[in-house]
Amino acid sequence: MTDNDFDDELRLDPGFADRFEHDAKKPACQLYLISPPRIDADFGDALTAALDAGPVAAFQLRLKGIDEHAIADLAPPLQAICADKGVAFIVNDSIGLAKRLNADGVHLGQDDGDAREARDILGPNAQIGVTCHDSRHLAMEAGEAGADYVAFGAFYPTETKETKHQPELSILGWWSTLFEVPSVAIGGITPENAAPLIAAGADFLAVSGAVWNDPEGPAAAVKRFAAVPGMGS
Repeated sequence: MTDNDFDDELRLDPGFADRFEHDAKKPACQLYLISPPRIDADFGDALTAALDAGPVAAFQLRLKGIDEHAIADLAPPLQAICADKGVAFIVNDSIGLAKRLNADGVHLGQDDGDAREARDILGPNAQIGVTCHDSRHLAMEAGEAGADYVAFGAFYPTETKETKHQPELSILGWWSTLFEVPSVAIGGITPENAAPLIAAGADFLAVSGAVWNDPEGPAAAVKRFAAVPGMGS
Protein backbone atom coordinates (compact mmCIF):
# COMPACT_ATOMS: atom_id res chain seq x y z
CA MET A 1 0.00 0.00 0.00
CA THR A 2 1.39 3.41 -0.93
CA ASP A 3 1.10 6.48 1.28
CA ASN A 4 -1.65 7.78 -1.03
CA ASP A 5 -3.55 4.51 -0.67
CA PHE A 6 -3.29 4.80 3.11
CA ASP A 7 -4.60 8.35 3.19
CA ASP A 8 -7.36 7.63 0.66
CA GLU A 9 -8.61 4.43 2.30
CA LEU A 10 -8.65 5.85 5.81
CA ARG A 11 -10.34 9.16 5.09
CA LEU A 12 -9.97 11.58 7.95
CA ASP A 13 -13.12 12.75 9.70
CA PRO A 14 -13.00 16.56 9.59
CA GLY A 15 -14.20 16.61 13.20
CA PHE A 16 -11.71 14.02 14.44
CA ALA A 17 -9.80 16.33 16.77
CA ASP A 18 -12.98 17.75 18.28
CA ARG A 19 -13.66 14.42 20.00
CA PHE A 20 -10.61 14.77 22.24
CA GLU A 21 -9.66 17.03 25.11
CA HIS A 22 -6.82 19.37 24.22
CA ASP A 23 -3.98 20.68 26.34
CA ALA A 24 -4.87 24.22 27.36
CA LYS A 25 -1.16 24.85 27.97
CA LYS A 26 -0.14 24.17 24.39
CA PRO A 27 2.46 26.78 23.37
CA ALA A 28 1.39 29.59 21.08
CA CYS A 29 1.94 29.14 17.36
CA GLN A 30 5.29 30.48 16.13
CA LEU A 31 6.47 32.10 12.92
CA TYR A 32 8.94 30.18 10.74
CA LEU A 33 10.42 32.39 8.02
CA ILE A 34 11.65 30.99 4.70
CA SER A 35 13.99 33.06 2.57
CA PRO A 36 12.98 34.42 -0.82
CA PRO A 37 14.12 32.22 -3.72
CA ARG A 38 16.79 34.81 -4.57
CA ILE A 39 18.67 37.14 -2.25
CA ASP A 40 21.21 39.92 -2.73
CA ALA A 41 23.82 41.60 -0.55
CA ASP A 42 21.16 43.76 1.11
CA PHE A 43 19.01 40.87 2.27
CA GLY A 44 20.67 40.89 5.68
CA ASP A 45 19.03 44.26 6.36
CA ALA A 46 15.60 42.86 5.46
CA LEU A 47 16.17 39.80 7.66
CA THR A 48 17.26 41.94 10.60
CA ALA A 49 14.19 44.15 10.22
CA ALA A 50 11.91 41.11 10.15
CA LEU A 51 13.47 39.48 13.21
CA ASP A 52 13.37 42.75 15.16
CA ALA A 53 9.67 43.26 14.42
CA GLY A 54 8.24 40.31 16.30
CA PRO A 55 8.83 36.78 17.55
CA VAL A 56 10.30 34.40 14.96
CA ALA A 57 11.27 30.83 15.85
CA ALA A 58 13.29 29.85 12.81
CA PHE A 59 14.67 31.04 9.49
CA GLN A 60 15.17 28.62 6.61
CA LEU A 61 17.67 29.42 3.87
CA ARG A 62 16.00 28.09 0.74
CA LEU A 63 17.79 29.02 -2.49
CA LYS A 64 16.79 26.67 -5.28
CA GLY A 65 18.93 26.26 -8.39
CA ILE A 66 22.02 27.82 -6.83
CA ASP A 67 25.35 26.06 -6.38
CA GLU A 68 25.98 24.97 -2.80
CA HIS A 69 29.33 26.76 -2.74
CA ALA A 70 27.53 30.00 -3.60
CA ILE A 71 24.97 29.36 -0.87
CA ALA A 72 27.78 28.68 1.58
CA ASP A 73 29.26 32.08 0.72
CA LEU A 74 25.92 33.85 1.23
CA ALA A 75 24.98 32.08 4.45
CA PRO A 76 27.42 33.26 7.18
CA PRO A 77 26.14 36.83 7.65
CA LEU A 78 22.56 35.60 7.72
CA GLN A 79 23.50 32.84 10.12
CA ALA A 80 25.16 35.41 12.39
CA ILE A 81 22.03 37.57 12.39
CA CYS A 82 19.91 34.59 13.38
CA ALA A 83 22.33 33.62 16.15
CA ASP A 84 22.28 37.16 17.50
CA LYS A 85 18.47 37.15 17.59
CA GLY A 86 18.13 33.64 19.04
CA VAL A 87 16.48 32.32 15.86
CA ALA A 88 17.21 28.81 14.58
CA PHE A 89 19.06 28.82 11.24
CA ILE A 90 17.80 25.97 9.05
CA VAL A 91 19.23 24.86 5.70
CA ASN A 92 16.86 23.57 3.04
CA ASP A 93 17.35 20.19 1.34
CA SER A 94 21.06 19.55 1.92
CA ILE A 95 22.33 17.59 4.90
CA GLY A 96 25.89 18.13 3.66
CA LEU A 97 25.49 21.90 3.49
CA ALA A 98 23.90 21.99 6.93
CA LYS A 99 26.92 20.10 8.25
CA ARG A 100 29.36 22.38 6.41
CA LEU A 101 27.73 25.50 7.87
CA ASN A 102 27.18 23.99 11.31
CA ALA A 103 23.57 25.09 10.91
CA ASP A 104 20.99 24.58 13.62
CA GLY A 105 19.17 22.11 11.42
CA VAL A 106 17.99 20.96 8.02
CA HIS A 107 14.64 20.74 6.29
CA LEU A 108 14.26 17.69 4.07
CA GLY A 109 11.92 17.18 1.14
CA GLN A 110 10.84 13.65 0.34
CA ASP A 111 13.79 13.24 -2.05
CA ASP A 112 16.45 14.86 0.13
CA GLY A 113 17.42 12.05 2.47
CA ASP A 114 16.14 10.41 5.61
CA ALA A 115 15.77 11.95 9.06
CA ARG A 116 17.84 9.12 10.53
CA GLU A 117 20.69 9.88 8.13
CA ALA A 118 20.47 13.56 9.00
CA ARG A 119 20.59 12.75 12.71
CA ASP A 120 23.65 10.56 12.29
CA ILE A 121 25.48 13.30 10.39
CA LEU A 122 24.28 16.42 12.20
CA GLY A 123 24.08 15.08 15.74
CA PRO A 124 21.48 14.93 18.50
CA ASN A 125 20.87 18.66 18.81
CA ALA A 126 20.08 19.39 15.15
CA GLN A 127 16.53 20.42 14.27
CA ILE A 128 15.33 18.11 11.50
CA GLY A 129 12.14 18.82 9.60
CA VAL A 130 10.47 16.76 6.89
CA THR A 131 8.02 17.77 4.18
CA CYS A 132 4.97 15.52 4.36
CA HIS A 133 2.65 17.27 1.88
CA ASP A 134 -0.92 16.10 2.61
CA SER A 135 0.05 12.62 3.82
CA ARG A 136 -0.54 11.25 7.29
CA HIS A 137 1.48 8.19 6.30
CA LEU A 138 4.55 10.26 5.43
CA ALA A 139 4.18 12.25 8.64
CA MET A 140 4.08 9.11 10.77
CA GLU A 141 7.13 7.75 8.96
CA ALA A 142 8.98 11.03 9.60
CA GLY A 143 8.04 10.96 13.26
CA GLU A 144 9.24 7.38 13.61
CA ALA A 145 12.51 8.35 11.92
CA GLY A 146 13.13 11.00 14.57
CA ALA A 147 12.06 14.22 12.82
CA ASP A 148 11.73 17.23 15.10
CA TYR A 149 8.82 18.57 13.08
CA VAL A 150 6.64 17.61 10.14
CA ALA A 151 5.48 20.08 7.50
CA PHE A 152 2.07 19.92 5.81
CA GLY A 153 1.02 21.96 2.79
CA ALA A 154 0.41 23.82 0.65
CA PHE A 155 -2.76 24.90 2.46
CA TYR A 156 -3.36 27.91 0.21
CA PRO A 157 -2.33 28.84 -3.33
CA THR A 158 1.29 29.97 -3.47
CA GLU A 159 3.72 31.30 -6.05
CA THR A 160 6.80 30.28 -4.05
CA LYS A 161 6.78 26.74 -5.42
CA GLU A 162 4.63 24.49 -7.57
CA THR A 163 1.64 23.20 -5.64
CA LYS A 164 0.92 19.51 -6.04
CA HIS A 165 -0.66 18.76 -2.66
CA GLN A 166 -3.33 20.61 -0.71
CA PRO A 167 -4.16 19.08 2.67
CA GLU A 168 -7.34 19.74 4.58
CA LEU A 169 -7.13 21.68 7.83
CA SER A 170 -8.20 18.56 9.73
CA ILE A 171 -4.76 17.00 9.23
CA LEU A 172 -3.33 19.53 11.67
CA GLY A 173 -5.85 18.65 14.36
CA TRP A 174 -5.37 14.93 13.78
CA TRP A 175 -1.61 15.27 14.10
CA SER A 176 -1.61 17.48 17.19
CA THR A 177 -4.14 15.20 18.89
CA LEU A 178 -2.19 11.97 18.42
CA PHE A 179 1.47 13.02 18.26
CA GLU A 180 3.83 15.25 20.23
CA VAL A 181 6.10 16.14 17.29
CA PRO A 182 5.25 19.72 16.23
CA SER A 183 3.64 20.48 12.89
CA VAL A 184 4.43 23.25 10.44
CA ALA A 185 1.77 24.61 8.10
CA ILE A 186 3.07 25.97 4.82
CA GLY A 187 1.80 27.42 1.57
CA GLY A 188 0.32 30.81 0.77
CA ILE A 189 -0.09 31.82 4.41
CA THR A 190 -0.80 35.48 5.16
CA PRO A 191 -1.88 37.36 8.30
CA GLU A 192 -5.39 37.35 6.84
CA ASN A 193 -5.72 33.58 6.38
CA ALA A 194 -3.51 32.32 9.23
CA ALA A 195 -6.15 32.06 11.97
CA PRO A 196 -7.82 28.82 10.74
CA LEU A 197 -4.44 27.07 10.63
CA ILE A 198 -3.67 28.11 14.19
CA ALA A 199 -7.10 27.04 15.39
CA ALA A 200 -6.68 23.70 13.61
CA GLY A 201 -3.51 22.96 15.60
CA ALA A 202 -0.47 24.19 13.66
CA ASP A 203 2.55 24.74 15.90
CA PHE A 204 4.43 26.85 13.32
CA LEU A 205 3.46 28.87 10.27
CA ALA A 206 6.06 28.75 7.49
CA VAL A 207 5.94 32.02 5.56
CA SER A 208 7.94 33.49 2.70
CA GLY A 209 6.28 35.76 0.14
CA ALA A 210 3.79 37.28 2.58
CA VAL A 211 6.73 38.75 4.51
CA TRP A 212 9.38 39.56 1.90
CA ASN A 213 6.92 40.87 -0.70
CA ASP A 214 4.84 42.95 1.67
CA PRO A 215 4.45 46.46 0.19
CA GLU A 216 5.09 47.98 3.61
CA GLY A 217 8.19 45.87 4.19
CA PRO A 218 9.01 42.69 6.11
CA ALA A 219 8.83 44.31 9.52
CA ALA A 220 5.24 45.40 8.96
CA ALA A 221 4.31 41.89 7.82
CA VAL A 222 5.87 40.23 10.87
CA LYS A 223 4.02 42.65 13.14
CA ARG A 224 0.72 41.71 11.50
CA PHE A 225 1.46 38.01 11.95
CA ALA A 226 2.28 38.63 15.62
CA ALA A 227 -1.12 40.28 16.06
CA VAL A 228 -3.05 37.22 14.83
CA PRO A 229 -4.82 35.54 17.79
CA GLY A 230 -2.93 32.46 18.91
CA MET A 231 0.46 33.59 17.64
CA GLY A 232 3.39 33.86 20.05
CA SER A 233 4.15 37.31 21.36
